[in-house]
Amino acid sequence: MILDAHQHFWIYDEKQYPWIPKGSPLHRNWLPPDWQEAAKKCGVTGSIAVQARQTLEESRWLLELSEKYSTIKGVVGWVDLRSENVSKQLAEFARYPKFVGVRHVVQDEPDPVFMLRPDFLRGVRLLKEFELVYDILIFPTQLPAAIELVNRFPQQQFVLDHIAKPLIKAGVLSPWREQIRELAKAPNIVCKVSGMVTEAKPKAWHQTDFKPYLDVIFDAFGVDRLLFGSDWPVCLLAGSYTEVFELLTAHVSGFSEADRAKILGMNAVEIYLRSAGCGSNSTGRAGN
Repeated sequence: MILDAHQHFWIYDEKQYPWIPKGSPLHRNWLPPDWQEAAKKCGVTGSIAVQARQTLEESRWLLELSEKYSTIKGVVGWVDLRSENVSKQLAEFARYPKFVGVRHVVQDEPDPVFMLRPDFLRGVRLLKEFELVYDILIFPTQLPAAIELVNRFPQQQFVLDHIAKPLIKAGVLSPWREQIRELAKAPNIVCKVSGMVTEAKPKAWHQTDFKPYLDVIFDAFGVDRLLFGSDWPVCLLAGSYTEVFELLTAHVSGFSEADRAKILGMNAVEIYLRSAGCGSNSTGRAGN
């Protein structure tokens, strides 16, 4: 199975999605049939749907979609990790086998050490109890905090989104390169090869623009800890689904078939689905 480890859905509403540029390709509804049409051209048969709103209703809505569309293999939703009621929120969603992880839009938090606040750490500490992954969405300036977070919870599975959004357009590697290498030393974190085209020159990027960054993450994480993600439909700001898919497949064209299979799906299955009790040999958490 080729599995897209990172994509989004929404019914567009200006108040709920203020970050969406008006007049852009994102300024409309994007739903599972749209993803299926784009993904099938690349042979991608399943996805992990990731939250785009920081509301409990977002998690409920994505789970409803996942019940209707079998191509949605898992949901990375949102709960208020800082809330005193976070355990109750996690219990509500963890009943659903397809609820596989949690994400907070940390990149929008002005505090560079937001993830190290005591109330946030309290919430992260509970995720292991519910067998949930935590997706880290940050900018490069927040990498030092991510390194400390991942090392504080060695039993918690973490996933780095969008390779931490390095400054690809400017061609800047340091200190992102060195910090990624430090982060990757922790065995409990993997990295999504996603979100790169929107950090490059809009619709004027070339394959060679990404090679220095791909070389860093492939060297740091290795083929066992990298996951393909399209970041669709956000990627449409800079390229089509097919272009994003081929950006990665071109880079790994010389790899063995087994290694390509890991990056294009099997690693995501291992991280999100099996660890959350959604594997083919599992009955899921609903019966626990």
